[in-house]
Amino acid sequence: MNRRRFIATLAALGAYATCSAQSATAADLKGDIAILRQALALHPGLYRYASPREVEARLDRLERAFVAAPTSAQRYLVLSRFLATILCGHSYANFFNQKKAVVADLFAVRTRLPFVFRWIGDRMIVTGDPGGHGLAPGTEVTAINGVRAGRMLASLMPYARADGHNDAKRVSLLGVSGGDTIETFDVFHGLVYGAPAGGVHRLALRTPDGRERSRELPAIDLAARQAQMTPRDYRGDQPVWTWTMRPDGIALLTMPGWALYDSIWDWQRWLDDRLASLGGAKGLIIDLRDNEGGQDCGDPILARLIDRPLVEEGAERRVRFTKTPAAIDRYLDTWDDSFRTLGVGAEPIGGGFLRLAGERANDAIQPIAPRLTLPVAALIGPVNSSATFQFAAKAKLSGRIRLFGEPTGGNRRGINGGCFFFVRLPASGLEFDLPLIGYFPPGSPPDAGIVPDVRATATAAGIAEGFDRPMNAAAGWITTHG
Repeated sequence: MNRRRFIATLAALGAYATCSAQSATAADLKGDIAILRQALALHPGLYRYASPREVEARLDRLERAFVAAPTSAQRYLVLSRFLATILCGHSYANFFNQKKAVVADLFAVRTRLPFVFRWIGDRMIVTGDPGGHGLAPGTEVTAINGVRAGRMLASLMPYARADGHNDAKRVSLLGVSGGDTIETFDVFHGLVYGAPAGGVHRLALRTPDGRERSRELPAIDLAARQAQMTPRDYRGDQPVWTWTMRPDGIALLTMPGWALYDSIWDWQRWLDDRLASLGGAKGLIIDLRDNEGGQDCGDPILARLIDRPLVEEGAERRVRFTKTPAAIDRYLDTWDDSFRTLGVGAEPIGGGFLRLAGERANDAIQPIAPRLTLPVAALIGPVNSSATFQFAAKAKLSGRIRLFGEPTGGNRRGINGGCFFFVRLPASGLEFDLPLIGYFPPGSPPDAGIVPDVRATATAAGIAEGFDRPMNAAAGWITTHG
């Protein structure tokens, strides 16, 4: 569960009448792109990585391709590929915000691979086989239906969302973890490659012991994929994180999500109780590798570790409008109508921007007693692209948490988010998410995520053996320094 998922549940409350996508005329579809153009004029990061001339040329190409696309599926692909060129991880045709008919038509088809996997470089490595087809973890899928796995990854990358040129985030999204009810790979692989002949995927495999094999496995649909999951209830009153005291005396806090906006679970008290129990522990490992973001649930941990206020380097909050254009207001769905006047009273600073009052630097994290002095490690990776990206940055700044794993998602050059519209295109029936606040840090930070203190990447052999390199690296450091 991530922030977009929570937002999506709110967006689903709004709906506007649309004409049938099948009966839409060329003029109707051009009208969708006219709405999109006006909506994108509100996007604070539209020109972060491209010039106005480049964006306009892409919009012209989008209009031609969108109008010419003969099916809703092809229009969805055209739209998604265009939105990915903005290089904003929060700007995409959100799977969870589409109408039920669109989900059924585009996403529910029997096209999915019946196992879960991750990419290591351009190698597809099986991490689990919930369908019981005899695929051992660590097995490499070298080809699917005659297409080499690396070539397939490259063909899907242009549809994946991420901030800037942080391709590690795109690659991570194109794995299938079994943790999201609609997976990015499932959507775009299904739309680009279609259902396999006879409903069967023909795979070329390399087993962990190096043998080359061929297998035929049945394609599964959305319902079957979701039936393989063990869902977490982020709205209930039960913990969605786990706390384990390892035999080596190290406490392990696993936090797969921070999207607890609508939860009735008292997570702060739960976390405080466990942090207070660390008196005899050798150290603490916080596993954030599957956590895209949500609320700032890591701040209470930092507050227990620091001995002076932790002040982040300020980032300007910018918007590109005072009030939304009346002509498209009815197509802009949201959960808070105050967003429609977000820029009223903001300071014009040139370049089409208005600066909102307040910076992140004003939100210092204050120390909380009793202070914890034991060594703390956090496991991070490319999934971390919103609140967990920010946590990784604050952890580095504090000097009190050592980061292990892979570079994060997100981007040090700045991201877009904060407030959102869900833009509903009436002729095609499609939706895309539009972030409204751009965060612009000072100076010239790199176009990259947060780099861990200790790089530790999974390997196919490690997956086969059940060896978690980042976890073991973090535990080894704590044992040495505890």
